[in-house]
Amino acid sequence: MIALLCLCVRDNRIAVRFAYEWHDDSGNWFRSYGNENWEFDEEGLMRWRIASINDLPIKDSERKYHWLLGRRPDDHPSLTSLGL
Repeated sequence: MIALLCLCVRDNRIAVRFAYEWHDDSGNWFRSYGNENWEFDEEGLMRWRIASINDLPIKDSERKYHWLLGRRPDDHPSLTSLGL
């Protein structure tokens, strides 16, 4: 489950802020968050990506994303609303 916040779009470049939660094979939960910059070529394929990603161990009770696989529900709080 991932939440994205588009920070800027210009020409063939996009900057986003993101957060997602995942668990390892032992059931330990993590929240990964950060910023990414993407650049696309003339055919729409990504040709350049810079990412700054931080992994934070969290308890199951600290999870903020609980929807099933797929798109984030429209009524789910934004990254900013969740303090992320």
